[in-house]
Amino acid sequence: MAEGAGGTESHPVAFPASRNCPYHPPTAYAPLRDARPLTRVKLYDGRLVWMVTGHALARTLLADQRLSSDPRRPDFPWPVARFAEVRRRRTALLGVDDPEHRVQRRMMIPSFSLKRAAALRPRIQQVVDERLDAMIAQGPPAELVSAFALPVPSMVICALLGVPYADHEFFEDQSRRLLRGPTAADSLDARERMEAYFEELIDRKQRQREPGDGVLDELVHQQLRDGELDRELLIAIAIILLVAGHETTANMISLGTFTLLQHPDRMAELRADPGLVPAAVEELMRLLSIADGLLRVAVEDIEAAGETIRAGDGVIFSTSVVNRDEAVYPDPDALDWHRPARHHLGFGFGIHQCLGQNLARAEMEIALGSLLDRLPTLRLAVPAEEIPFKPGDTIQGMLELPVAW
Repeated sequence: MAEGAGGTESHPVAFPASRNCPYHPPTAYAPLRDARPLTRVKLYDGRLVWMVTGHALARTLLADQRLSSDPRRPDFPWPVARFAEVRRRRTALLGVDDPEHRVQRRMMIPSFSLKRAAALRPRIQQVVDERLDAMIAQGPPAELVSAFALPVPSMVICALLGVPYADHEFFEDQSRRLLRGPTAADSLDARERMEAYFEELIDRKQRQREPGDGVLDELVHQQLRDGELDRELLIAIAIILLVAGHETTANMISLGTFTLLQHPDRMAELRADPGLVPAAVEELMRLLSIADGLLRVAVEDIEAAGETIRAGDGVIFSTSVVNRDEAVYPDPDALDWHRPARHHLGFGFGIHQCLGQNLARAEMEIALGSLLDRLPTLRLAVPAEEIPFKPGDTIQGMLELPVAW
């Protein structure tokens, strides 16, 4: 394969690109789909890195520990400049390799198990019902992101972690700046503000005679106290759990709702048979691929698809392209939850597969199912083309979603 394939040898496709439609990959990625399973793309600084675009190869390489997810490595493939500035901060879970990663993940698994997610379903349903009650009482129109899609996962992750929801405006704003800040300085400042916030919150939890029942309370009063965790790492864990725990699910709820509203026949099918909602959530995860660009760097040479990925080469997995591999998903651009979509890479794969996927599935199933049930005439309040969505250099989703019913 010629270097630069996926565009031309002299003009490789630039990554990331912004979507033309919020639930389809950017049209700029069309050459990447034609160049499966492995090609080259160009980052903001002109660097060429490998892009994995085939489903089978993605699963193989995401399980290959010759690829590192440690952002402190000098050759790590940052897709945008602002993220490179945060690389000096302590990382946790997604940003560490085994054996350190295995130790951290083992601490977290009980809190995010399928059993724990099932136990949380009544609480999630209560939160969803309360937000819908407030929306309905206020009457249409409503802005669904701020009224529903964002507060539902924010409330749930706060309850799970033991973070006061009263502080949600602060941490939601810092999360936005961290992920979408206009400059590197803005993202770095947001990270530092989050660190200061958790420093103070941990201090308060340490002073409590009786610990609360949140995940952070358990970590403070057991692992931190016993020396299994140092304070800096605990703060890094708290930040990634809080940010990932509400940002990703909020975007899936808003973009999932928008996508269903653009497919009225599919939405009517869900209303007629609510038992299809879990399958619909899996298919939406595949189709939407909101975290489009899993980042790795090779620490050894790897032979793959007739090419050699050299040590130090950056490797990016485009989930929006991988999840539309027609060798695995016939008619991949269609929204079809009657297909087996469970092997999608919307939650990643390998040792870094999303820790919170059980919780995310529960939240999405309850949120989307209740929304369709409680608001049978739900519709967009403005033309679809007027609704703003997020650019390609961050988690994909809707900036706003005006709806009526």
